[in-house]
Amino acid sequence: MRDSAAMRWIALLLLALAMFCSYVFMDILSPIKDLMQETRGWDSLAFGTMQGSEVFLNVFVFFLIFAGIILDKMGVRFTAVLSGAVMLVGGLIKFYAVSDYFPGTGLERWFTENLNYIPLFDEIGVAPFYRGMPASAKLAACGFMIFGCGCEMAGITVSRGIVKWFKGRETALAMGSEMALARLGVATCMIFSPYFARLGGEVHVDNAVKFGVVLLCIALIMFITYFFMDKKLDSQTGEAEEKDDPFKIKDIGKILSSLGFWLVALLCVLYYSAIFPFQKYAVNMLQCNLTLNPAQEGTFWAGSSVTIVQYIIMLVVAACAFASNFIKNNKPLKYGLMCLAGIALVVYCYMGYMRGTAETIFAVFPLLAVAITPILGNYVDHKGKAATMLLLGSALLIVCHLTFAFVLPQFKGNAVGGAIVAYVTILVLGASFSLVPAALWPSVPKLVDEKIIGSAYALIFWIQNIGLWLFPLLIGKVLDNTNPAGTAATELDYTWALVMLACLGVAAGLIALYLRVVDKKKGLGLEEPNIKEN
Repeated sequence: MRDSAAMRWIALLLLALAMFCSYVFMDILSPIKDLMQETRGWDSLAFGTMQGSEVFLNVFVFFLIFAGIILDKMGVRFTAVLSGAVMLVGGLIKFYAVSDYFPGTGLERWFTENLNYIPLFDEIGVAPFYRGMPASAKLAACGFMIFGCGCEMAGITVSRGIVKWFKGRETALAMGSEMALARLGVATCMIFSPYFARLGGEVHVDNAVKFGVVLLCIALIMFITYFFMDKKLDSQTGEAEEKDDPFKIKDIGKILSSLGFWLVALLCVLYYSAIFPFQKYAVNMLQCNLTLNPAQEGTFWAGSSVTIVQYIIMLVVAACAFASNFIKNNKPLKYGLMCLAGIALVVYCYMGYMRGTAETIFAVFPLLAVAITPILGNYVDHKGKAATMLLLGSALLIVCHLTFAFVLPQFKGNAVGGAIVAYVTILVLGASFSLVPAALWPSVPKLVDEKIIGSAYALIFWIQNIGLWLFPLLIGKVLDNTNPAGTAATELDYTWALVMLACLGVAAGLIALYLRVVDKKKGLGLEEPNIKEN
């Protein structure tokens, strides 16, 4: 089966679709933060605390490390199905928490009266709950914690599965394709979460989460199907299932004594903390800073069909832009696809403007990342300059967040100008999002001893999760402390929250600059290509 290109790519598609579904659910409430405040009483602190809970168990109970051990002991097949089941259980709990079934129940009373003080965690300021947090947010946080465990487990399992099926073949292309499809889940969430929340003319936020749960069911089906494909492969090859090396405690000392490890880990946590937590607030930030003119009822732009049409155009943009990267010998086709992607992107942006909704504007975020990630990865492979790309990515990050903080509000009242500034800034932020992964992850083997590379990745992911837990919470606290109590959900001032994220970019840029200096002094090879030309 592995010798068949069709079977390899079917296996990849199963894994990629499962991750696509998990990415949709990950941010399912992000586009409807305002509706959560209006219908469930979640202020910014409650919303941020719930969003940050996704990685709480991975960070503070070290489940990320346990997930690696489970993968090593039980193999890819079992761990894939287990991760899908865990994500679904967490998703169902979160759905119940925000549904109309929860209010007035004994469980709501219990959550209101309990989990207001968590020993030890309260003392060090990292508790996932607080006194006064709405009961629905507490239960949703519990479900999101469980989902986060399954999602992180799925991430490392999918990577291992791709290596198993594509080893010695198109491994880099396969991993890039999986990442591209997964990132489309962000745009899918931004488009369809508000659509389902307002379906039928009434606001039901649980409908959006229900949509996400259905996708998690599909993800589990994908993993189960992959289970049987993978089992068939092993029966054909007669090989025992490949497993990762376990995380070894004795490796920690070697890793922590490596300057390269700390530079990469700090870059990772600073950069991703300025991106992923921002995604959870981005739609609400646009609602607060843009003059949006919602489409009139009864028109095409206000109907349900426009959502489907816009989503199809988004897929055309992504598919054409991504495919154009891999056409080498047919320039007319290559540039034809690029032109079609550009035209479709303009049409997509126009439709977002005409619909007058912040979520359809921000949904453009991953499209440029999907288009240029293969270009950047190929450039690093053949030309190098990874350290320079890390520095450029950090600079773009700073510019984008400062533009959101100080430039975009100046266009309040100018619907066209504000939309143009927002679209350009979001697309550039997407490009920045591509620069760092394309340059960072291939550089790790150059900075860390090959014998401890697996353990180093596990620690880097763990440190990254600390930022992904902390900064959604910090953004919520900054918003609550810099806005008067009772401020409407669509009138918040995001200036200082965005300045905080820009500061993360400054810190990342300084580390990237220092990394470039270290590379020049010690000859780490970061500026050299990964593929040596003869």
